[in-house]
Amino acid sequence: MMESNYPLGENETEKIRASSGRPLSEITLDALGTGVLTSADLQISADTLRNQAQIALAAGYAQLAQNLVRAAELTRVPNEELLLMYETLRPGRASHAEMIALAERLEQVYHASESAHLVKEAALVYLSRGLVKR
Repeated sequence: MMESNYPLGENETEKIRASSGRPLSEITLDALGTGVLTSADLQISADTLRNQAQIALAAGYAQLAQNLVRAAELTRVPNEELLLMYETLRPGRASHAEMIALAERLEQVYHASESAHLVKEAALVYLSRGLVKR
């Protein structure tokens, strides 16, 4: 996928699907008004995020690409778990061990290795700066 495919919504419409699998072309205001759509129809799919990551990388935006790859991984994580993760990552809310446990859960349960790596890095930084729960 090349940078010229951006934006995907205009140039790769047939490839964009919601997390439910519904194609972008079926996600309309009319469908919303009739109650046909579910919340999964309004969530981005991991494939779309990975496609956006490829475009970002090709355009020279490596950090953005990494963020999009992690976002793709996190589409497998239930919203309730994401909220707990957010709370855990706030300074002073979790011990170093709790942060490492979160990273391990991300890797083992959700197969989110890039996100787990970032949490492990954060745990080390929090520990070195005194931002972990005592």
